[in-house]
Amino acid sequence: MEALVKSLTPLLISFSLVASSLCAGTRVEFIGMEAPNTSEKMAKTYSEAKVIIHTPSGGKIERALSYETLFGVKDKVGTSKNPAGQLYSISQKPLKDPFGKPLIAETPDSNSLLSVEGSLYLVTHYEYDWILSDGSSVEKSEMWYNRAPMSMTLTSLRQDMRDGKLKATDQYPIDFSKVGGIWTPCFGSQTPWNTHLGSEEDYDLYFTAQNGEHYKKTQKGLKAMSELYFEGKQEAKAYDYGYITEVTVKPNGKTNVKKHYAMGRGTWEMAKVMSDAKTAFFGDDGTQVGLYMYVGDGEKELDSGTLYAAVWKQINEDGAKDGGQATLSWIKLGHASSEEVWRWKENLTFDDIFESLAPKEFDPQKHEGFKAIKAGHSEVEYLKLKSGMERAAAFLETRRYAAYLGATTEFNKMEGVAFNKEDKKLYIAMSYIEKGMLKDEHFSKDDIRVAKNRCVGTYELALSDGIHDRDGEMIKSDFVPTSMHVPTALLGEEIATDLFGNTCAVNKIANTDNLFYSSRARTLLIGEDSGAHVNNYVWAYNIDTKKLSRILSVPAGAEATGLQVVENLNGHAYIMSNAQHQGDFIKTMDKVLQIKVAPKIDKFQAPVGYIYGIPGL
Repeated sequence: MEALVKSLTPLLISFSLVASSLCAGTRVEFIGMEAPNTSEKMAKTYSEAKVIIHTPSGGKIERALSYETLFGVKDKVGTSKNPAGQLYSISQKPLKDPFGKPLIAETPDSNSLLSVEGSLYLVTHYEYDWILSDGSSVEKSEMWYNRAPMSMTLTSLRQDMRDGKLKATDQYPIDFSKVGGIWTPCFGSQTPWNTHLGSEEDYDLYFTAQNGEHYKKTQKGLKAMSELYFEGKQEAKAYDYGYITEVTVKPNGKTNVKKHYAMGRGTWEMAKVMSDAKTAFFGDDGTQVGLYMYVGDGEKELDSGTLYAAVWKQINEDGAKDGGQATLSWIKLGHASSEEVWRWKENLTFDDIFESLAPKEFDPQKHEGFKAIKAGHSEVEYLKLKSGMERAAAFLETRRYAAYLGATTEFNKMEGVAFNKEDKKLYIAMSYIEKGMLKDEHFSKDDIRVAKNRCVGTYELALSDGIHDRDGEMIKSDFVPTSMHVPTALLGEEIATDLFGNTCAVNKIANTDNLFYSSRARTLLIGEDSGAHVNNYVWAYNIDTKKLSRILSVPAGAEATGLQVVENLNGHAYIMSNAQHQGDFIKTMDKVLQIKVAPKIDKFQAPVGYIYGIPGL
């Protein structure tokens, strides 16, 4: 630890104390790059974009952008004895795959670049293990676990005071043993109080019908956690996972971790806290998911608060091709503290909360009081809440209980969330508009009825104060969403397969995943996770000019992850971005092109880095 501390530069300013804002009238413009068209470019992470700072006097500052790698998942940083993506057991023992090789995750996701009293740190997620050391797919392997316990790392960084470039100097894995480990940490965010807010996402593990055909995946997932993470000494339980996590980094490089049980349990892509430091919104990934809001009892209070679920009321025609337009209302699910939810998760099972029947078991003559729901999957479940289980259901079975009360659980692949404080807007990524979002003539609950779009939709939500919930009770937040639609430029376009294998327009967004909004640039940053673009991209969308600019390309098959904008750190701005599972080619990619690109990609490597060249904003 001493080496970690000594490697830090004490001259860095606090993240919360960034340099003064741009002068009034200053405008930031990104000049986009062309899509890669050679096998060399398709095999790498790079930027050929530019940024122009337009000054009030009519002058401009133009800078070329580049991508800088801090480290790869196979790299050892500083004094670390293990690669960055190494996975660990509860005793911090490095895990090995079935061939005796280090078990390394090729999937870096969320980044939080934090300046803590002058020391600079990077928190990084490792989402899942993609391939084994022999090159075989983990998901398809019968001899291995389809889900492994995951990790986060803390990396100390040093900023070059001359050119602003960052260098990784030391690294260690963050210990989650006090909270039972971490499962599938996907995207994340930074709190207004300068901590990292992470996630636990795994729709195979958390939300399968108890009597459904996919329940075996739940059993496999728990087996992986029990045998790998707990070293066979402890049984993992489903209710131990699916929560928002928080990592507090101390100036000396030590960390403190928490799971915020009061924020509910879901397949959380991420959570984003508003500027009031108490209202949060979630990306709920998967099929038949909901839009949820948490309102803490006070500022910085994520362990005691109220959970709400949204109801979508569509205001345009059935089959709308614009992603749909809707007003939103809110249902209160319940209020609880993390201490209460922790006790419930320790002592309750699903069968303690609900009676459950599969469709083939349900008989309306015999089973009075059951409700048909779809929540977390396309299978219908018949549920009956057991007496006194309302609050436990709200926080341990958030999706199911929301559907049970009549909230909308028809969204599909809800991913990143970003916040525009100045305009009181929220942005939510919907990676695929399909399944539950289409008109369903066979199920009585059918709120969302839009046209299928397998390319993308990024929704904009208007936020208001003075809003009451369905029961007429005032919601104690100034940031309650009241409407929802997709800006025209943020809707993808399906095309016939082109020469490379793209099935969505290359010069438009496909399958939005992670988001980050920069207030000073007035720009929404968008990262793709697409099965319809041969290469995925990071885009910059100016909310005033509506200009969309491609500013980064990642290797073919890779997902662009880890977006974060640090607006001003000693006169420099940074857009953090990673690439994961590179070489996982889409099915429609031209086969000849695959043969050319494949040898140029190291599937076992994945970069963690940033877009460089932007002046401090």
